[in-house]
Amino acid sequence: MTYSKQISGYESDITKFIEELKKKNPKLEEQQQAGRALLWDKAPIDLDSQQRAEESRVDQQPYVYQNNH
Repeated sequence: MTYSKQISGYESDITKFIEELKKKNPKLEEQQQAGRALLWDKAPIDLDSQQRAEESRVDQQPYVYQNNH
């Protein structure tokens, strides 16, 4: 037996908290989008620059603290 009925008009405590937070700070969503753009939205990758960087990469020696003398 499944209980798929939802209680109409019910709001969870978390939903109420978020709505109250948005009322206190109306620019909250705008600030979140600005933060996301700052950290995650990046310019398209320049494939030529990426290829040049990969070709100029120097392999690291297996044990980085060992001298080559």
